[in-house]
Amino acid sequence: MRTICIITGTRAEWGLLTPLAKALQADPAFKLQIIATGAHLSPEFGLTYKAIESDGFIIDKKVEILLSSDTPQSLCKTMGLAQISIAESYEALKPDLIVVLGDRYEIFACVASAMIFRIPVAHLHGGEATEGLIDEAIRHSITKMSHLHFVANAAYAKRVIQLGESPDRVFEVGGFGVDVIHSLCLLEKGALQKELGFTFMEHNFLITFHPVTLENASALEQFGELLSALTSFKETLQADNKTLGLIFTKANADTEGRIINQMIDTFVSRTPHTICFDSMGQLRYLSTMQYVDALVGNSSSGLGEAPSFKIGTINIGDRQKGRIKAQSIIDVSPTKESILQGFATLFSPTFQAKLPATTNPYGNGGAAEKTKEILKTYPLEGILKKSFYDVQYSAPICYNDPLLSAKG
Repeated sequence: MRTICIITGTRAEWGLLTPLAKALQADPAFKLQIIATGAHLSPEFGLTYKAIESDGFIIDKKVEILLSSDTPQSLCKTMGLAQISIAESYEALKPDLIVVLGDRYEIFACVASAMIFRIPVAHLHGGEATEGLIDEAIRHSITKMSHLHFVANAAYAKRVIQLGESPDRVFEVGGFGVDVIHSLCLLEKGALQKELGFTFMEHNFLITFHPVTLENASALEQFGELLSALTSFKETLQADNKTLGLIFTKANADTEGRIINQMIDTFVSRTPHTICFDSMGQLRYLSTMQYVDALVGNSSSGLGEAPSFKIGTINIGDRQKGRIKAQSIIDVSPTKESILQGFATLFSPTFQAKLPATTNPYGNGGAAEKTKEILKTYPLEGILKKSFYDVQYSAPICYNDPLLSAKG
């Protein structure tokens, strides 16, 4: 029996991990452990550890690390607390391997500690690109500290190998968000409206907007532009006797996230046919995608999950820049004018006609089962020692070396 420990710090991350956790829990070849940390334990972000428990899981360790601030200084302190506190959990639980997903700063600290403890790491959704975020560097750093890599498609597999990881440790399994869609019995419209306490209008948007962490003080300005665009579009529809419903989910625990959340609260309090949630939960969130015209904002769910529902995504700014995208994605700048142009494109006959043919580049499901089987059989003995895999280039590499340039 292998003891596998899943570490999770946010609602979105746990949502993607749930199918794998269920697969491991149901297989007698594994002993499943769960560590919940970060925003899961914060009342401000909805105490989402309760969703883990309501899914039928036991949380082996709850690691408090989050400070009541989202400044760069507080996030650095949170990372320090994570590295200190997770060490105590590793000492107590002694897992054979830990499983982490993605690119969060608290997960980086947990993986760094696992490296010191000589615990192998399985990393999900590596090789991806988000050029507007600190997550970009964090994700690739986690890749270098990990030992098994489960990626969403061939392009991301190639990138992980380019980082020096051996191809026999890189597995293309598909997107875990697609697994979630297939694993849930989504709510029909009447039941969902009752759950949400919200009545869908003629047109509806699901809005998820997070800070762009490599841009200074951008949250207030960019989210203000989005709210202004939504107000203008709502007024345009009203002039045509049409209605627009807006469903907001609040930002995560990143720098300036609280600014966005305060702006949501103010906007919703003043605007009819709007509602907001600290956390919708995967069932309500994905069920809502069935009945909206588009997912609006800069969430990865607009790229990873929304295409499976054959709805549009208004992808704002650079937060997801570099990710592989379906034809249902409309990229816009974080300005009122560009966002309004995105809305116009969304409802154009040409764009609407191509939505039914949308295919999701992150696959059709099965990632959790594939990953579970590999975790069951891949040899762990000697896995900690890695050789850097040198990619063989067919063309000469030109290095930007000023000393060489000076010598001619």
